Amino acid sequence: MMTELELNWTLSTPGLLLVAVAAIALLLVLIMRFRVHAFLSLIIVSLLTAVATGIPAGQIMPTLLGGFGGTLASVALLVGLGAMLGRMLEVSGGAEVMTQALIKRFGEKRAPLALSIASLLFGFPIFFDAGLVVMLPIIFTVARRLGGSLLFYAFPAATAFSVMHIFVPPHPGPVAATGLLGADVGLVLVLGLVVAIPTWYVVGYLFGRHLGRRFDIPVPDILDAPKGSVESEFRSAPKLGTIFFLLLLPLVLIFLNTGLNMLATAEVVSLEDTWVQILRMLGETPVALLITVLLAMWLLGSRQGKERSLIETVVDSALGPVCSIILITGAGGMFGGVLRASGIGNAIAESLDAIGLPIIVAGFVIAAVVRVAQGSATVALTTAAALVQPVVMGNPEFNPVELAAIVLALAAGSVFAGHVNDSGFWLVSRFFQMDTKTTLRTWTVGQALVGVVGFVLALAIFLIASSF
Repeated sequence: MMTELELNWTLSTPGLLLVAVAAIALLLVLIMRFRVHAFLSLIIVSLLTAVATGIPAGQIMPTLLGGFGGTLASVALLVGLGAMLGRMLEVSGGAEVMTQALIKRFGEKRAPLALSIASLLFGFPIFFDAGLVVMLPIIFTVARRLGGSLLFYAFPAATAFSVMHIFVPPHPGPVAATGLLGADVGLVLVLGLVVAIPTWYVVGYLFGRHLGRRFDIPVPDILDAPKGSVESEFRSAPKLGTIFFLLLLPLVLIFLNTGLNMLATAEVVSLEDTWVQILRMLGETPVALLITVLLAMWLLGSRQGKERSLIETVVDSALGPVCSIILITGAGGMFGGVLRASGIGNAIAESLDAIGLPIIVAGFVIAAVVRVAQGSATVALTTAAALVQPVVMGNPEFNPVELAAIVLALAAGSVFAGHVNDSGFWLVSRFFQMDTKTTLRTWTVGQALVGVVGFVLALAIFLIASSF
């Protein structure tokens, strides 16, 4: 009988890389060729990858469940609460009110630009997945009203959330890298905007227009209430100010958390202070969304004279359609968790670190390869930052602007080409109701372009700063 010890072996870096490539290829074949459901395919491939990389038999299930549960812990609450808020905005007529205001202010031709500007603003403190879920009802309503492919409207907005999440403090990735490399967080924030906004324009807006012409993606009905259903009684045509309040409230609350974290990194406040801890708790994304949902139930429901049973029906109806999204996203986190536990990312990063490239180029390449290998942008960014830290930290050869540029180059690498081992890939795929092949040709290519354009801009900042 084979023992647990016999199932535990160590592969070299080429062996680990080969397993990663084979696992991704198998996953794509199962989903695209044999039409196996993505949820089942991700579980099968995660299990086989764990065995192939020599994870001890007794640790395989804990590793699978840890990756699955860890992803659900952050995603399930956000998607569930965000779907409830989105359903109430949609069914009450709030999304339509917001849509009319945007079209009146910007015009029909500039509607995608208007959605993207709103997403850039909301994306400053709100994480990618939470922000996207909250904005989807507005995006879908605009797309349905004006016609054309969903990608004309959704891709620029989703890219706006992505670039803000990866390049701009107070999001956790750039804040962690800033701390590891001893950069100035305020300078990283300013230069992060200098990198993020042009990157969004080139990739999100211009490339998004190209994708909209090439791929005709219909507007999903995943957030719609069935026609003639009891949810239709919830409609009340709320005031524009009420909708703005409900959209801005989570932004303000979340900024309490992310802003205070940034101030703590800059040693302006202490995380040990009670008042800081209370405000940070209120600003945790699930808490902020919960508060917003409860207020939406009152402002859009009870205050409009709606019965409690009707409000309960509306919020409950939001959960069924997103269950598949939550489970597939969790399974994507499971696959990424197995790849991280196998040591694939660290092995590749250490090998690349020994090549001897210029530090800003090496950091970008390390972050990009680790990202492609194991999926998590935050893990890729912190891994790359930890590896270049001995060369960068306290090095008098680098001025503050150069340090900030290195942080942004690592961030650009960490977002490169998100694909099937990234839970965000499945979030976009299922909410936009695109098949895996189409998501690879749109979202994955777009994320690769975000990485390349962001790196070029960060490198330009580095070279300009080096010339002085």
